[in-house]
Amino acid sequence: MKIVIVGGVAGGATAAARIRRLDEQAEIIVFERSGYISYANCGLPYYIGDVISDPEELTLQTPESFFSRFRVIMKVHHEVTAIHPDKKCVSVKNLETGETFEEDYDKLILSPGARPARPKVSGTGSDKVFTLRTVEDTFFLKEYINKHHPRSAVLAGGGFISLELAENLRELGLEVTIVQRPRQLMNPFDPDMAAFIHAKMRRHGVKLLLGRTVEGFGESTNGVDVFLKDEAPLHADMVVLAIGVTPDTHLAKEAGLKLGIKESIAVNDRMETSVPDIYAVGDAVQVKHYVTAQDTLISLAGPANRQGRIAADNICGIDSRYTGSQGSSIIKVFGMTAAVTGVNESNARKAGLCVDKVILSPMNHAGYYPGGKLMTMKVVFEKETFRLLGAQIVGYDGVDKRIDVLAAAIHAELKATGLKSLDLSYAPPYSSAKDPVNMAGFMIDNIEKGILKQWFLDDLNNLPNDGSVTLLDVRTTGEYRSGHIEGFQNIPVDELRKRLDEVKKGKPVYVICQSGLRSYIACRILAGNGYDAYNFAGGFRFYDAVTNDRCLTESASACGMDR
Repeated sequence: MKIVIVGGVAGGATAAARIRRLDEQAEIIVFERSGYISYANCGLPYYIGDVISDPEELTLQTPESFFSRFRVIMKVHHEVTAIHPDKKCVSVKNLETGETFEEDYDKLILSPGARPARPKVSGTGSDKVFTLRTVEDTFFLKEYINKHHPRSAVLAGGGFISLELAENLRELGLEVTIVQRPRQLMNPFDPDMAAFIHAKMRRHGVKLLLGRTVEGFGESTNGVDVFLKDEAPLHADMVVLAIGVTPDTHLAKEAGLKLGIKESIAVNDRMETSVPDIYAVGDAVQVKHYVTAQDTLISLAGPANRQGRIAADNICGIDSRYTGSQGSSIIKVFGMTAAVTGVNESNARKAGLCVDKVILSPMNHAGYYPGGKLMTMKVVFEKETFRLLGAQIVGYDGVDKRIDVLAAAIHAELKATGLKSLDLSYAPPYSSAKDPVNMAGFMIDNIEKGILKQWFLDDLNNLPNDGSVTLLDVRTTGEYRSGHIEGFQNIPVDELRKRLDEVKKGKPVYVICQSGLRSYIACRILAGNGYDAYNFAGGFRFYDAVTNDRCLTESASACGMDR
């Protein structure tokens, strides 16, 4: 059996190695148009910032090492220019010599990946406007920085690559501005959780121009002008386009393969395309979202690797199925960690799901053990069924552990209330006896039982100011003085029982504290004394972060805080 693979890196290289492990006799040829068959895409920004200093560290395998171990022929600088399903062959061009030839196959795997999206505006061809997708891109950008010593950079786009590159450029001493059409960075996160990412970026000197549209670039003798819609242009020494990626599927389209959203390659759960004996994997393929079951594109290394393995299994006679992509991902932001899995609240609502959520701010480990830090967790679930839909966490140590536990729980189709019963490891340096994941489960369990009733930030502007409700802040007097929401009276939780006469009965009570814990205790005190009490999800800390971010992103008039 002869297998031809178009593209290496995650999906293609994984498929090649898996086929060899399953079939020692198969003839396997990989065509890769770049000079690298397996490299660490996610490490590229850290080479720019000198965190990874040796360029060889970016290369996971060379053609020689891959052949030595797997007897797979890796032909770099070879571009497949056409697929001929009727003849079961591909046309190939040697980019070094210009030679063209045809290569026949029994099975074909397409792993072309995705290419950086380029806005359809003027000036993108300037040699001071870069993209960052391949090792060659990285070396080109690094060489420019080392040679010209730029002092400023504009990054167009606010996804993973942009944030990682912004951090590394700041570490090199550059002034960095991120311009993004949406009003938030990191679209996998909800806007309220992205607020914490925005704050961290701003604290480290990254300028954020959110809700702005780039209309073009103009090269000048001393840099690049970035033209913005309805605003004065920006000026920088260099620009990096990081507005996302587009499936690189022109070969599949020309060969008549069925395409999906954004012209991605449509595949079934065996990674088979619409044409017999042709498979496709990686960033170029359309997948089902594991939570919503909707068609989607998710460009991540983990799914690409799994898809490569599944295609290889099926080629070698093993029935293997791809169950969908969950979008689990994580990013370092100047020492902070932000992670997400499943579907966020915004996208869940767009998918037509009826959702609820809990927001909490637990410590990463036991409070009495030195060095503990807060994390902010948002767990989204379906009302009525309590199906676990997704989670977002922003914090420091321990974020990766919790997001992976939640990712596993979603994949196992655990109900959100079931999080309370997970038997998770505990020692003071690592966790608490009530792990943050368990705490989320306790809260959701209380919601199911009617013990916890919540109100949210979006409810604030709709609360009547005619005296028909009571607004209560149960933090200490000092906390209240340092900042509070206008209209909330202050009764510290430890004084509440003896001051209940100050809270009129017969009116709903909307309660807030710093993190949500003391206000929950206050709600139980109130409920036990005949009040209808609602706890603010996330606490004043959450309110403060989100409203401050809205003020900075939109205008100061958006603030409703008395300071």
